[in-house]
Parts: sequence; C-alpha cells; structure tokens
Amino acid sequence: MRTTRKTFVALSAVAALALTLTACGSDDGNSDKSSGSSVNNSGADAGAAAGAEDYNAQDVTFAQGMIPHHKGALEMAEEAADKASSPEVKDLAARIEKAQAPEIETMSGWLKTWGKDVPTSTESMPGMESMEGMESMPGMDHSAAGKEFDKNFLTMMIEHHKGAVTMATTEKAKGKYGPATSMADDVIRTQNAEITEMNKLLGKS
Repeated sequence: MRTTRKTFVALSAVAALALTLTACGSDDGNSDKSSGSSVNNSGADAGAAAGAEDYNAQDVTFAQGMIPHHKGALEMAEEAADKASSPEVKDLAARIEKAQAPEIETMSGWLKTWGKDVPTSTESMPGMESMEGMESMPGMDHSAAGKEFDKNFLTMMIEHHKGAVTMATTEKAKGKYGPATSMADDVIRTQNAEITEMNKLLGKS
C-alpha cells in the first residue's frame, strides 16, 4: 500500500513535470515567434517594415518634391562657394549644402523602400508650379560676381526657402510617416531662420 502510494505520488510528479515542460515549450515557441519577428524587424528590416507600412500619398509627394528642390538649392550653394564675395554668404551656402545633401539621401531611401520613383534631376517639382520652375533658378544672373552675385543669390535663395517651407508645412499637416513629418519640422525651423538671416544680409528688417 505504501509502495502504491509512492508510485502514485511519483507518477503525479512526472505528470506535473510533463505538463510544466509542455507549457514552457509552448511559451518558448511563442517567444521564438515574437523574438524572430523582433529580429526580423530590427535594423534595416525594421526601417523597411515601418517605411513600407506607415506612410501615405502626401509623404510620397513631399519626398518626391523636396528632393529636386533641395538639389536646386545645392546647385546654388555650390555656385556661391566659388562666386560669393561675402564670407557670410559663403558660410550660409556651406551650411545649406551640409544640411540638405544628407536629407536628399534620406528621402531617396524612403522612396526606394516604398517602391516609388526617386527624382534624378531638379525638374518636375510637385507643388512648385507657382515658383516658375525655381529648380532652374530663372532670374539668377549666373554671370554676376562679387556683391552683385551675393545680392542675387540671397534674393533667389529666400524665395527658394519659402517654397520649401510651404511644402514642409503641408507635410506636417497631412503626412503620416513620422520621420518625414519630423524632417518637415526641421525644414520649417531651419529655413525660416535662414530666411531671417538672409534678409538681414540684404539689409532688410
């Protein structure tokens, strides 16, 4: 009788252990799926997954419009590096290039992740029709030099920045993709500050 009781207790313990192991195995399986998903969504995969899911048409329009717009600004900045007479203008041009070149790369990455076309030139900027094709900088006298070039550059870049701020404001209001709306916020803050700076350089209040 005592032996039977011991056997029963032992079998009960084994059964309990088996149930515990089964439960753990089930938990591990779920953990592996969760962990696997976490691993798969880490790093570049995570960026691709998020980028592929959390964007809307406005985000695409913003990136496809801002890339060529930035490229137009870079062309002007590169010209200013050679032709500007004022060290303040040269410094401004260098800062514009430093800020906007990485943004072009970032936005190009978004579009590739989303499977959308990446603009390859400064042409066809969505939403910029009112700026009379600012991508080619009409009215900018490329033969100007010295102070005349500085004045021309600042005047055109102010209008160019205003266009970027308009595009960024629309993105903040209607965009869905967090990094894009965050970049739009940076564009608004940075370029409004540069507009103020350029107006001062032009002697405007």
